[in-house]
Amino acid sequence: MSNVLVNRYLPVARQHFVTTLTNTSVVVKSVCAVVCLSYLVSLGVDLIEPLSINPGFLIPSTFRIWTLLTHGFLETQILHVAISIAAVVVAGKLLEPIWGALELLIFLTLVTTVTGIFSAFFYLFVYMATSDDSYIFEVHIYGLTGFAAGVCVALKQTRPDQVMLPAIDLRIKHLPLLLLAVSILLKVSTLTTGTYPVMSGMGLLASWIYLRFYQRHGNQGKGDMGDIFTFATFFPESVQPPIAILANTVYSGLVKVKVCKKTVKRYDVGAPSSITISLPGTDPADAERRRKKALQALNERLSKVQQTDEEEGEWPTMEEVPPDSVAVTVEEDTKKVPTPHRSPHSTPRAASPDPANNPANMPNGPTSFNNGENKTPPGEGPS
Repeated sequence: MSNVLVNRYLPVARQHFVTTLTNTSVVVKSVCAVVCLSYLVSLGVDLIEPLSINPGFLIPSTFRIWTLLTHGFLETQILHVAISIAAVVVAGKLLEPIWGALELLIFLTLVTTVTGIFSAFFYLFVYMATSDDSYIFEVHIYGLTGFAAGVCVALKQTRPDQVMLPAIDLRIKHLPLLLLAVSILLKVSTLTTGTYPVMSGMGLLASWIYLRFYQRHGNQGKGDMGDIFTFATFFPESVQPPIAILANTVYSGLVKVKVCKKTVKRYDVGAPSSITISLPGTDPADAERRRKKALQALNERLSKVQQTDEEEGEWPTMEEVPPDSVAVTVEEDTKKVPTPHRSPHSTPRAASPDPANNPANMPNGPTSFNNGENKTPPGEGPS
């Protein structure tokens, strides 16, 4: 049964993947090519030692600074190559149309580099807590796992309410926490090795910091200070209040040491309807998404009201008015044209002859209703 499903859906998936990759930019194609090339070279040459991040060699005096850039493009297992390429292709298809190729390249470089730095410092702290030097000399950090986590965070920012699995109501906004939980479970169950859980968590943190505070937008603003993109929204609603308190405390401390800037609110008191508050970095993606949701809700309400009115039949529409009645109304209105004012000394104008009143057209000749005394008062026209 499984072979039948594979033979049936694998060609379709391969064709769809090739088509999507063909329509992407040169940035996506170049990253995928470098990842595939590094995997092929690693089959015959050991690239882990010179290209991956080793926490013990990242600090002085060795200070292998180049590994911060090279570790992300190194993969040694075919499954991890497929995951990395899938993350890059998804970013090219869903994020590049919104950001552009240059911003996607900046996002990939920053998230990958900062993920490596955060992961290295994490293992340094573990070494200081345990005094086990294996955490700094035997650990190798490499791969695009941090970028894959960053793509999940970016999708949560741009399209959080999109449903992936309607059966369990799985939405895109649940992907970051789901990815972290799955990587931890795989590590605990020894189904995977390496530093992937740590890189997933650090990738989530690095990408959120960049998108939240530092990403530039077209209105010269930075970051996304919307309420739907706070750090607490990554977790279930039951634990969001304590996490929000902790996150706000850390944020206030970072503002005091000038690592982060305080949120700037601009009040437009001259607005015609009400006071408006604008936060930096809330457009264009977030504003467009909110506008679409508002229009969808408005259309649903209008359709319900229209359906109710049609059922009650109180307010007929224009389609229910017979076309003849409109024509009659127009003709009657044209007949009610006021007669021009005439002077009392003006000569009366004879009425146009009516064929129906012509004596020649009457079957029995002219008929008199006043005994032959058809007198017309002077100064008046015929009635």
